[in-house]
Amino acid sequence: MSKAGQSSRPLLVFALGSLGLLAGMVMIAEGRRWLPPDPPSIASIEDTGDPKPTSPAPTHDRRSGQPARKVAENLIAPPPLDPLGIERIEPRPPLGELGLATAPKTPMPSDWHETLLFRPVAASAAVFEAMGRMVAISGTVDIAPGRTCTFDNTAWPCGQRARAAFNAWLRGRALKCLLPPDADLFAIAAPCVLGKQDVGAWLVSNGWAMAAPTGIYGGAEVVARHARMGIFGPPQ
Repeated sequence: MSKAGQSSRPLLVFALGSLGLLAGMVMIAEGRRWLPPDPPSIASIEDTGDPKPTSPAPTHDRRSGQPARKVAENLIAPPPLDPLGIERIEPRPPLGELGLATAPKTPMPSDWHETLLFRPVAASAAVFEAMGRMVAISGTVDIAPGRTCTFDNTAWPCGQRARAAFNAWLRGRALKCLLPPDADLFAIAAPCVLGKQDVGAWLVSNGWAMAAPTGIYGGAEVVARHARMGIFGPPQ
């Protein structure tokens, strides 16, 4: 190797390193981080001073020193799909009942209004009469006065007891019910409250009426059955 080639080799390496440093400073000024490539080794420089073409070396992570992971090396976009090869399947069932959509509540007609009914008298477990109107508590299943229940092979008149319990709870106090304007003409099923207490919730939770299949008192009936309340328990 000539002396001229030996003297120009450090200058070439210095020039390449300066270019990489300058490019890194420009990238940092623009808000991006850039790592300059490794400078060529001395062995790759020929006597003429030109870099020797070599095969690309595997890229390494500068911080960990491990080979860089190649992401989607041969894949840029999802492969095209044939619409004829796509098959629609049924959705999987929900993991629990909480995932089931609840039925929308039916709004009450706009012409129904709250009416105070004084001195109510229970006609059966979930039906009362007041001021000439016969009202059944909506969302409940009435227990007829003549019904007989059996508990531990013992029969007892649970229908009469349910009516007596309803009467004892009412004590002649006024009920506020949501009634249609023509409620005087026929018996009507309506929601009612006694003060702030929902009448249907009280009857079902104490076991003196059953919940209608489409009503809102199903949970209250389950509790009453497990606790053996009212008609689900022993003779009272």
